[in-house]
Amino acid sequence: MTLHQPENNEHAERTRAERLARRFTELYGHAPDGVWCAPGRVNLIGEHTDYNDGLVLPFAIDRAAMVAMRLKSASDPAVGIADLASTYAPDGGDFSHAAFTVAELAPGSVDGWGAYPAGVAYVLSGLGGVVVPGFELLLDSSVPTGAGLSSSHAVEVATIVALNDLLGLGLNHPDLARLTQRAENEFVGAPTGIMDQSASLMGRAGGALFLDCRTLESEVVPLPLAEHGLSVLVIDTKVAHSHAHGGYAARRASCERAATTLGVTSLRDLPTADAAAPAPFLDALDQETARRVRHVLTENRQVLETVERLRDGDLSGVGKLMTASHVSLRDDYEVSCPELDLAVDAALNAGALGARMTGGGFGGSAIALIDATQLDQVREAVLRTFADHGLQTPDIFTVLPADGARRISLGS
Repeated sequence: MTLHQPENNEHAERTRAERLARRFTELYGHAPDGVWCAPGRVNLIGEHTDYNDGLVLPFAIDRAAMVAMRLKSASDPAVGIADLASTYAPDGGDFSHAAFTVAELAPGSVDGWGAYPAGVAYVLSGLGGVVVPGFELLLDSSVPTGAGLSSSHAVEVATIVALNDLLGLGLNHPDLARLTQRAENEFVGAPTGIMDQSASLMGRAGGALFLDCRTLESEVVPLPLAEHGLSVLVIDTKVAHSHAHGGYAARRASCERAATTLGVTSLRDLPTADAAAPAPFLDALDQETARRVRHVLTENRQVLETVERLRDGDLSGVGKLMTASHVSLRDDYEVSCPELDLAVDAALNAGALGARMTGGGFGGSAIALIDATQLDQVREAVLRTFADHGLQTPDIFTVLPADGARRISLGS
């Protein structure tokens, strides 16, 4: 979607929201009921553990999806139809458009970016006593698509917080997280866990979200990057990925089969493990499945260790755990790709404290924890490495922990 600069302050965010509201009025002929935003996320550590009821440590980033919305009334023409528009228009026009009849929604009935707001309307309509009317929506997003930064979840979360407010549903963050997960799983057809939407909903500026994906208990752990003179660098490899099919679904299915074989509800019921420690119960599994399980168990342990280091202010130690996580994702879970591995290796060789792929894998982005004074050095090393290998030039930018989804006040 249209890439804008991140909103680093309240004034910039409000200016962007007011601009979106004006464009909504020009498009639909009347003002929106309000404007809401939901950030993308970077996962510091804890990959492919969420759908195994495990532990994760993401943070919301200062790039967000923003929606202006108006509910239709009984007097509106086509009252049951949702009319959608996005500032992302790959054909060169001003907007791309989508529409659906809320009462006729069924899994797979809406394609493209419109499936994400449609999935939200679908799951809300399935709640007892909730009637979702037609609505008008205009979307603008600064979260890169296909980069593993949860652009689709940002759209879903922005939509669901808007509808929650406008319909007066009173749903809390865990409720909203579970509903957006259902929208992804049941409507879009992507077998994702609950981490991404939780980070988008519950993230806080200056912190990472330590989340138990089984109970949805959470804690904001300080992530004082600037105070330590550090930056998190995102390296978007431009290798697009999708969670709706392929390897992601296969990894989840493998974990579910392993849990059944081992007689547990989910892999969370197994003890966390150190990568070097033997786990005798893995002998009951074939070698590939055992590697998948070992990754999940060691990753849960590394999340706990990362939280401890953040509480102690040991951010350099966090970098080492990030790198160990990438090795596990590359070798045991096998969800990396050559471009991600190159990005990680180039960043580390240029002095990064730690680096790893982030997101579901098979493309997308890597992140590096670096001393802010080495930003140019690391960026140039990555660009040079990609050029030397004849690869597409990656997008490289820094991100900061940001607040989660919210309504934006317009005007003075």
